[in-house]
Amino acid sequence: MMVFGLIALIAGAASALMFASMASGALISLVLVYLAPLPLMLAAIAWGPLCGALGGLVATLVIAGALSPPLALGYGFAFALPAWWLGHLAMLGRPVASGIAASDAAPPQVEWYPLGRILLWIAALATLLTAGSLYSLGSDASAISDAMRRGFAKILSLVSETTVTESDPRVGLMVAVIPVLVAASQMATLTLNLWLAAKVAAVSGRLHRPWPDLSSTSLPPMTLVALCVALAFSFFSGMTGILAVVVTTVLMMAYALVGFAVLHTVTRDLANRGIWLATAYAIVFMFSVSLILLTALGLADAVFGFRERYLRNRQPPPLPTT
Repeated sequence: MMVFGLIALIAGAASALMFASMASGALISLVLVYLAPLPLMLAAIAWGPLCGALGGLVATLVIAGALSPPLALGYGFAFALPAWWLGHLAMLGRPVASGIAASDAAPPQVEWYPLGRILLWIAALATLLTAGSLYSLGSDASAISDAMRRGFAKILSLVSETTVTESDPRVGLMVAVIPVLVAASQMATLTLNLWLAAKVAAVSGRLHRPWPDLSSTSLPPMTLVALCVALAFSFFSGMTGILAVVVTTVLMMAYALVGFAVLHTVTRDLANRGIWLATAYAIVFMFSVSLILLTALGLADAVFGFRERYLRNRQPPPLPTT
C-alpha cells in the first residue's frame, strides 16, 4: 500500500511540475504542459484508475498551493479528469463466456473496451475542453469573438511592432481558425499522451492487457451520421455554429487517425513498408494540411470498407519449397 501511495504521489508531483513549468516562460514548457497528463495516465494504466485518481488529486493540491486555486481547478478538469478517465477506459475489460469448460490452468478470455469507442471518448473530451476554453472568454459568440480580437490584435502589435487594429483581416482570420486549431490540438494531445502511457507501461511490463492491433481501429457507424449533422450545423451562426465546428473538427481528426490505421493495413505487403510509412508520417508532421487526405481515407474506409476488402482478398504467403 505504501508503494501504491508513493507511485500516486510521484505521478501527481511530476504532472504538477510539468504543468507549472509554463510559469517559467521557456519554450520547452509548451511541450511539458502538453505532456502533463502523461504521468497520471501511466499511473492509471499500470497501477489502476485509483492510483491515477490519487495522483490527479495530489497534482491539483500542489498547483493550488504553488500557483492559485482557480488554476488548480482548471488543471483538475482539463488534465487530471481526462487522464484518469482515459486510463480507466484503456484497461476496461470484461470476461468472455466461452462454450468450452474452462480449466484451472487456462487464463480467462477478456473482451477489452474497443479502441474506436476510446477514440470517441477522446473526441468528446476534446470537444468539452475546447468549449470550456471558449466559454472562459465570454458567455456568447460576440463576447468570445471580441475577446479573441482584442487578444490577437495585441499579439500582432507586439510581433510586428506596429499598431494592429481589431478590424485587421489577419485578426479576423485568427478568430475564425482558432476554434479549429484548439480542438485539433486537444484531440492530438490526448491521443498522443494515451499512446505514450500505454507504450511505457508495455515496455516496463506493467500493461495488463495484450497490446491492441491499432491498425484495426474503427469508429462506430453512427459516428459518420454525427459528423454529417455537425457539419450541417457548422453553417449556423452564433455559439451553435462555433460548437458545431468544434465537433466537426474532432470527428474529422478521429477519422484521420482511422486513416492512419487504414494506411498501416493496406501497406502490409509492400516492400520497404517502413520507409513508406515513415515518409507518410513525415509529410503529415511537416504539412498538416495532408491530414485532409488521411481524413478522406478514413471516411472512405467507413463507407466502402477498404480494410475488410483488402484483408479478404489478401493472398496467403506461398508455402516454402522443399
